[in-house]
Amino acid sequence: MKTKVTILHRIWALLHRHGQHPASHAEKLISTAGGFLGVLLVLIVSARILDFHGAALVVASMGASAVLLFATPHSALSQPWPVLGGHLISALIGITCAKLLANPLYAGALAVSLSIAAMHYLRCLHPPGGATALVSVVGGEPVRALGYWFLLTPVLANVLIILAVAVAANYPFRWRRYPAWLYAPANAPAAGNEPHAEKCMIAHSDLVCALSEMDSFIDVTEEDLLQIYQMAVRRSCCSGRAGAA
Repeated sequence: MKTKVTILHRIWALLHRHGQHPASHAEKLISTAGGFLGVLLVLIVSARILDFHGAALVVASMGASAVLLFATPHSALSQPWPVLGGHLISALIGITCAKLLANPLYAGALAVSLSIAAMHYLRCLHPPGGATALVSVVGGEPVRALGYWFLLTPVLANVLIILAVAVAANYPFRWRRYPAWLYAPANAPAAGNEPHAEKCMIAHSDLVCALSEMDSFIDVTEEDLLQIYQMAVRRSCCSGRAGAA
């Protein structure tokens, strides 16, 4: 029995070796409440335009967006342009593929793959956009009947609703600023009060160059990465002074 427990413990530790940073209970509750309100409003709007089956398919992609918007509002994937552009561009590609290809298997696969490429080049990578592209192909008669109007209602309407809820739900909590560019970091040091080490910060161009050398999408904004670096430097300086004392 002890051997089995040890093996399970090792497996658990291995799975969590590169796991996510744990959030506070308050953060989890705010994310939960925001997700509930956002998806509820999206469901109400979609159900008025499509039948329940079509609405459920559309909201499936919006449900994935809700996880990003309310659980990871700082993520580069969660910002307004990726959410708006990712869904609309993917829906446009999906509808076009459905019209040009009679076989839904090929149309669906092509729609998702082209959406990935388009989101990469237009810098609006948003994973739920792939689901929107697929729904545009396999959503059934209600979606096909709407044609390109599907872009406006329900896709655009749902995106605007969930973005509005994300802004409103995150606004009262300064540490959850959304969109990321709307709020300055709460703990930014005042000018002239930085430790000596912070006056030798890495340049923005150096950060951009380092990110480009990784040649892969990194799910963090440049601003957040710089802020994390600054906080680490301040902590290191404070720890050094405490150790010297």
